[in-house]
Amino acid sequence: MDWIAHNFRDLAEVTIGLTLLVFGADRFVYGASAAARNFGIAPILIGLTIVAFATSAPEILVSVVAASGGDPDLAIGNAIGSNIANIGLVLGATALIKPIQLTSATLRREMPALLAVSLLTVSLFLDSYLSQIDGLVLITGLLIVMVWLTRLALRSATNDPIKVDFEAEIPRNVSTVAAVLWLLVGLAMLLYGAELLVHGAESIARKVGVSEVVIGVTLVALATSLPELAVTLVSAVRGEYGLAIGNIVGSNIFNLLAVIGVAAVIAPVELPPEVLTLHIFVMVAFTLVLFAMTYDYDGKNRVSRLEGSSLVIAYIAYITYVITQNV
Repeated sequence: MDWIAHNFRDLAEVTIGLTLLVFGADRFVYGASAAARNFGIAPILIGLTIVAFATSAPEILVSVVAASGGDPDLAIGNAIGSNIANIGLVLGATALIKPIQLTSATLRREMPALLAVSLLTVSLFLDSYLSQIDGLVLITGLLIVMVWLTRLALRSATNDPIKVDFEAEIPRNVSTVAAVLWLLVGLAMLLYGAELLVHGAESIARKVGVSEVVIGVTLVALATSLPELAVTLVSAVRGEYGLAIGNIVGSNIFNLLAVIGVAAVIAPVELPPEVLTLHIFVMVAFTLVLFAMTYDYDGKNRVSRLEGSSLVIAYIAYITYVITQNV
């Protein structure tokens, strides 16, 4: 209790920042997708690009705020930790509640892109330094992926379940003025929430005596992954399985390319040893597991409750190890 009282201001900043990020992300996605529909953009294109980018907005803005404030380690940890949390916690918890059916051909074509992006990130990390050139490579990769996703959306079969899911979920009958207003309100909440979360998290890290990377892969990553958790859970409960996994795949791609890319361009960073010896390889391992599940390795065409529980247990084990080794 004494520790909580002593750190009340920091905890309040993290809590308020987290709340603003969750609600801000929801309104930002709502406004961006509604505005895009009003401009005549196809729902599946909105889902694969705009919504995927918007659900990564908390991570991107936290990255910008942290890197601009001279703490790129926090941004790197946030990106890697969010990808681990998206697969281990978000997908695992969702499958535990309701097994996720794997029926989208579009989604299966998206998975190799996530694997390729993960391996690209690892290759840039191998020299233990993330330069502005590396950041530009990642941002260029983001532009290439955006173009590829656009072409993928346009070629998707009309009967692909993910296409139907996006059609049902993209808001209808929202005026352009209202959509833009919600987009701006959401963006303002995201910006202020990111400022509060980063400031509170950095202060806690200093007082506890752990690195910004550790705070990034644990507290901040968990906080910024909550919007994905909400979207994925709701999608699975509604039976929109393509959205449930598609949201995770798209978000992880944007986390690596946009979040780390932007952080490196703003503030090149010498990577702490634990990033290479632990965190990046845990992220790749979770990605490979997701790749195997998506390609129906067991012939059941779904992510089962057993697989979901295994992912959650693995995530808890990872977080427990990080905390016990550093606090």
